[in-house]
Amino acid sequence: MANIDLETLKASIEKGEIKTVVCAVPDIWGRLVGKRLRGKSFLETALGEEGLHGCLYIFCVNMDMWPQPGYELTSWEKGYNDCIFAPDLSTLRVIPWLNRTAMVICDALDEETREPIPMAPRNILKRQLAAMKQKGYSAKFASELEFFLFQNTYEEAWEKRYRELTPAARYSADYHILQTTKLEPIVEQIREEMTAADIEIEYSKGEGGLGQQEINLKYAEALEMADRHVLYKNGVKEIAHQHGLSASFMAKITKEDLGSSCHLHTSLWDVDGKKSLCWDEKRPGHMSEPFGHFVGGLLAAARELTWMYAPNVNSYKRFESDSFAPVRIALGHDNRTCGFRLCGEHASFRVENRLPGADVNPYLAFSAALASGLSGIENKTPAPEVYHGNAYADDSLPMVPLTLYEAAEAFAGNALAKTALGQKTFDHLVNFARVEQKAFDTEVVTDWELMRYFERV
Repeated sequence: MANIDLETLKASIEKGEIKTVVCAVPDIWGRLVGKRLRGKSFLETALGEEGLHGCLYIFCVNMDMWPQPGYELTSWEKGYNDCIFAPDLSTLRVIPWLNRTAMVICDALDEETREPIPMAPRNILKRQLAAMKQKGYSAKFASELEFFLFQNTYEEAWEKRYRELTPAARYSADYHILQTTKLEPIVEQIREEMTAADIEIEYSKGEGGLGQQEINLKYAEALEMADRHVLYKNGVKEIAHQHGLSASFMAKITKEDLGSSCHLHTSLWDVDGKKSLCWDEKRPGHMSEPFGHFVGGLLAAARELTWMYAPNVNSYKRFESDSFAPVRIALGHDNRTCGFRLCGEHASFRVENRLPGADVNPYLAFSAALASGLSGIENKTPAPEVYHGNAYADDSLPMVPLTLYEAAEAFAGNALAKTALGQKTFDHLVNFARVEQKAFDTEVVTDWELMRYFERV
C-alpha cells in the first residue's frame, strides 16, 4: 500500500495491519513535528469534532525547541496557546519502514476560527499556489537532495560531538558503481520503500563527498513535492538509524569536503497541470514567453530571497567558487557554474535553481520561487540572457549573499516578499532569521575560536 484513502485505513486498523498513525506538521525549520496516535484514537480524536491539538509554539522555537522572542503569533504573554493539527487526508500513506504505521501531514489551524495559521510553512506555500492558480498557472518541482552517510549511530555521533566520524565511503564515489554496491543494502531500501510510500524515486548515485549520496525524487505538483521532500528526509534518517548509521542533510559538514545541495527543478504549467508552458523552439534559450518572464523573475529576486533558499548559518558555508555550489546569479544552459541552469527539452524543459542546500525548508523555497516567478510574469520581466563560460570567474555577475546576516537583511528589505507573504508572515520570517543569527553571534564559542585564540591571543 502507498497513499491510501480513509476507508482503507479504517479497514487496516480493524484488521490490526495499522496500529499507529503519525500526525505530522512541517515546522518552521522544515522538520516534521506532531504526535503518534493509536489507530482508533486517530479516527475518534484527530478526525472527530474536537480535533487534534498541539502547541502553537512549534512555529516560534529554535532548533532545541525552546521558544524565542519577537514573535506576534504567540509568546509567554499569550500563554503559548494551542492550534489544531488538521489531517490532510490526501497525504495519508502507509510507511513501510515503520512497523504497522501510517502517516498523515496536518495543517495548522486557529483553534477558534479554524482558519489556517498564516505563518505555518505549508500554509505559506498554499497561498502562493492559489495566487498562481488565479493567474492561470501551476508549477511542478523536483527536489534533488544530497546527504552524507556515516558508519556511526546517531548516539555515537552525538557523544563525539559530530567530530571525527567515520564516513560510509573512504574515497570519492561520484557515479562510482563498485563503492555504491557496498551501500546498496540501505540505498536499495530507501529507493524501494520510499516508492512504496508513494514518494517515487527515479535513481540513486554516489556523490563526490566521502559517503555522500544523491537519491532523486520524481517531479510532482508543488505541494505534493514539498510534502514528499520532508517525508523523504525524515524517512532517510529513520532508515539510517535502523542500519546503525547516521545521515546528515547539513549544507556543509566540514570545510574540507563538498557541501550537500538541494537543486530545485521548476517548470511552469497550465492551471490544470496538464500542459508544460516552458518550451518554445523559436525563442532565445528555448524559453516560452511566460516561462522567460518566470525565469526572469526568479533571477531578479534571487539575491533578496536567498534566505528562503538558505535559511541557516551553516547554509552559507556551502557557497564557494569551484565547488559545484553557486556564488554568482546567472542563467546557464547545462552550465553548473551558474546559480540557475536550464535543463531538458520540450516537455521536460525546466530551470534548475542551484542555490538551496539540503538544509532547505521546501515550503519556503518553493514559495520564494513561485512568488518571484509570478512577479516576473505579471511585470513582464525580460528573460535572462543565457550565460556562457565560467560564472565563478566573472566578477561582473551579481553575487549571492555569503552570510546569514547579509541574506537576512536583504530579505528584510524586499518589497516583493512582504507583498507576496503578507506583512505578518513576512515579519515572522524576518524575526526567525534574525534570532538565528543572533544566537550564533552571542551564544556560541566555536572550535575555530578555541584553536585560534586559546593559547596565542
